Amino acid sequence: MDIGYLIREHLTSPVQAQQFETLFTIGNGYVGVRGLLEEDSAHPTFDSTRVHGLFNLAEGDLSPDLAPAPHWLGLTLEFDGYRFGYENGRVLGLERELDVRSASLTRRVLWQSPAGDVVRLTFERFASTADEHVLALRVSGRVLHGAPRVRVCGGIETRVSLPSGYNHWQPWKTGSIEPDAIWARSQTTQSGYTLAMAAALVTDLDAVPSLLADGAHPQVEFGAALDEGQTFTVTKLVTLFTSRDSADPLVDAQAALSRARQAGYDALYAAHCERWGRLWADSDVVLEGDPFLQQALRFCIYHVLIAAPQHDDQVSIGAKTLSGAGYRGHVFWDTELFMVPLLTLTQPQLARNLLMYRYHRLPGARAKARANGYEGAMFPWESADTGDEVTPQWTLPDASGKRIRIWTGELEQHVTSDIAYAIAQYWQWTGDDVFMRDYGAEIVLDGARFWASRVEWNAAEGRYEIRNVIGPDEYHEDVDNSVFTNAMARWHLQTAQQVWAWLNERHPERAATLGRELSIDQVALDRWQDVIDRIYLPFDPERRIHIQYDNFFDLKPVDVLAYQPRVASLQSVFGYEATRHLRIIKQADVVMLMALLGAQVGDRDVRLNNWETYYPLCDHGSSLSPAVHAWVAARLGKLDLARELFEHAAEIDLRDNKGNSRDGIHGAACGGLWQALAFGFAGLHLTAEGPAIDPHLPAGWDRLQFSVRYRGERYTVTVEGGEARIERSQP
Repeated sequence: MDIGYLIREHLTSPVQAQQFETLFTIGNGYVGVRGLLEEDSAHPTFDSTRVHGLFNLAEGDLSPDLAPAPHWLGLTLEFDGYRFGYENGRVLGLERELDVRSASLTRRVLWQSPAGDVVRLTFERFASTADEHVLALRVSGRVLHGAPRVRVCGGIETRVSLPSGYNHWQPWKTGSIEPDAIWARSQTTQSGYTLAMAAALVTDLDAVPSLLADGAHPQVEFGAALDEGQTFTVTKLVTLFTSRDSADPLVDAQAALSRARQAGYDALYAAHCERWGRLWADSDVVLEGDPFLQQALRFCIYHVLIAAPQHDDQVSIGAKTLSGAGYRGHVFWDTELFMVPLLTLTQPQLARNLLMYRYHRLPGARAKARANGYEGAMFPWESADTGDEVTPQWTLPDASGKRIRIWTGELEQHVTSDIAYAIAQYWQWTGDDVFMRDYGAEIVLDGARFWASRVEWNAAEGRYEIRNVIGPDEYHEDVDNSVFTNAMARWHLQTAQQVWAWLNERHPERAATLGRELSIDQVALDRWQDVIDRIYLPFDPERRIHIQYDNFFDLKPVDVLAYQPRVASLQSVFGYEATRHLRIIKQADVVMLMALLGAQVGDRDVRLNNWETYYPLCDHGSSLSPAVHAWVAARLGKLDLARELFEHAAEIDLRDNKGNSRDGIHGAACGGLWQALAFGFAGLHLTAEGPAIDPHLPAGWDRLQFSVRYRGERYTVTVEGGEARIERSQP
């Protein structure tokens, strides 16, 4: 086994427990399951399992949340009446490892009960990628000393809550199918989604199962006498359906459970591994010379893959994937600009699903534009199931009762162009003209209509401006002429012109239809061109730098680089209100613009000047920032610094260097790490002839190899020993 695929935990401090619950999430693009311990009976929430799309607005809450599914992992093992657990008896040895190659979690424990019996237990689990409705858990045991009687109990715990404490479910109905199989079903309180689970607990022991009557926690139990040296296996198979994917979730869950039992754990696991073998064939990265970075890259790719819906184009990946309660499961620009590119180039069908989510939610984007007095489609900063804006306007009260106004839902508008950028990138790499004709073009064109109506004419200066926005640097709100926002709006309008010309040339009927539906005529096209020609992009011609926004350099300067080492953001150091008046940048802003548009931003001197100006001011208060900086630093030839920033990005979850991995995986950081490697260090880019590379690797990186897909063909990039090549390879 290549250890580059393994994430290991040995004896862990209790303060790290929730971090490892996040790190050890398993999933399959339909469901995510945090790494809670099977025997943990005192977990504060039992919030282990999340399913895509099940949003609900609880009474009294501020915005919809992704409702937690029942906790299905629970398994009690008692030996002569002593419950197995770290707090009982003695843990003689322990290791737990996530194998990202097979998307499975394994734990091995050598345990001595208070009575002196010694057992070796191996716990294994996976969420099937071959059948996304199947979850499986197996415990294998061997008695090394003593002859205890074992009691096993497992079920479906429906008393699950989020850290916020809100309840999202109507009273659960539960029952049994057979003496060793149970079920649970309920409906969300506001959105009306139904979820049903069925579970069976089977064993090779000579034991008779029975049911434990508990309406909120149906369980199966059995017991048997064990001899010294005896081995035994307990398997828990679980199936899960919702009304999003089934007309009768309970009927389908029970039927799927019957099929899973007939197949058995080993066959289910083999099919699951076969599917993951195909995923890794296209998605793997080999980086020789730095074992930690090799591990981190595969870890990050894994977490994007387990969150990406395989068969559903009505859901997307939240900022914390399906691995934690952070950001309520909401979808941000994190998806399109940080996670979609990895999938576009390695798993294009999964990228297409995510972009289709935005297409299906155009009505919400159009409603937001109308509500704000604009035309076209104005996508929400935070999106859930309906496509409406779900960013809360206020934070919850802190300990002193103080609340902070949240402006991002109203002012952080660049997300509309970010989505268009992901669509254009997908189209360029895949050549999926059907998607662009039927879906992508409509998003791009209606987003352009929004920008054409959003700009404001400054007659005194003879230019278009975009005032009262928030750029990527969210420390500064309500600014005028964010250069990122303005430049991306201009890019969006230019791209819309190209898409419109392509439609008229290749698909005139579709162009005519969209022209009527979106009111695109010569007057509208002239308006687009006028905005392109005269939109204001703040630039200092003497210093040859872009100005982040109007009056940015009037802010009080701070020696940001002096505040090291630290984990906390500088906003938490100075306070929310004070930081607004300081020259501190939350995350890549002008630098982000250079990553996306490259030489379109300016010549090399301008980009270097921008870097030297803005890099020292960046707090990296967002997990999105280090990877983008690494990407740009690599392209500018600052390889030592690029590697340092790359390592920072790689450590965000594995070493919890933001201090909040307990809330869920930083999905954008995961996707950003791959982009920094591919577009930054490898210099991957498109030319008229197809993919090309311009690699610059730091010292110590002996070999880099990864694959991408371009218009249906697979290309392998190899950089080794001073040689670099990109070549077509076998699919």
